[in-house]
Amino acid sequence: MTLLLTPDSPGTAPGLAPRVPGDLDGWLQRWRDIDIPILQNTAESIEALRLHEDDVDANLLGEVIGGDPLMTLKVMAYAARNRPPRLVTDTESVTTTLVMMGIGPFFRNFGLQPSIEDTLQDHPQALEGLVAVLQRARRASQFALGFAVHRMDPDIAVIHQAALLHDFAEMLLWCDAPEFALRIRAAQAADPTLRSSQAQQDVLGTDLTRLQQALMKAWRLPELLVQIVDDHHTELHSVRTVMLAVRLARHLCSAQGWHNAALPDDVADVAALLNLSPGATLKLLRSLDD
Repeated sequence: MTLLLTPDSPGTAPGLAPRVPGDLDGWLQRWRDIDIPILQNTAESIEALRLHEDDVDANLLGEVIGGDPLMTLKVMAYAARNRPPRLVTDTESVTTTLVMMGIGPFFRNFGLQPSIEDTLQDHPQALEGLVAVLQRARRASQFALGFAVHRMDPDIAVIHQAALLHDFAEMLLWCDAPEFALRIRAAQAADPTLRSSQAQQDVLGTDLTRLQQALMKAWRLPELLVQIVDDHHTELHSVRTVMLAVRLARHLCSAQGWHNAALPDDVADVAALLNLSPGATLKLLRSLDD
């Protein structure tokens, strides 16, 4: 019986796997069946809407879900694995997924959700680390949305969502195996020149980028979303849009913020993407970050 992201199933309880994975296949097996916890306020908002189901539409529910990367991932993966045979095209955003699924079936399939606050109540450092990644993802998604709107990109919704989900494997690591996430963070703090991918390889036996791509394919997520999240396709404007938005958010979420030494390079690259002057680009970035 496959339990992949089954909304009401306990799946693989975070932190309770029978053995510690040591390679890509091990982590893939551990996470492909995990019941992903979500933000407490998202869970509460869904329960509030459940009481007024007849008044809820896909846009309203999509706004609640779309602000939470973990719930967004959970809905997209569930829908992809349960797509009716008659549906020959992917639903590439939460809102279109909800339209196809239906509001009633959503509430029937997604009961009361586990929260990250409950999951990590005994791991305050992990909760802090996860919240930081979630906040960074939201910031990146706002930048990506702004860039896509400026470029009049036809895939605005999926670009916004791709930025939101770009680092979901890191989120899962904080949720499910916080001791590993803390070891990676400590290794990079001890050696600032250590690349994230190498630190992850040393601790996990794989890097999170490879693991994330494997998970997206195992969950049968929409092909366009899988492609845009993959930083290797920088020849595509949509991929570059997301990559630059994520990079900018990462730098701005550092202790230096808008004084980060890498910011001039970020501004120059975004300016080239948007065909703007550096001054106009910086003004746009500040307006998107309000």
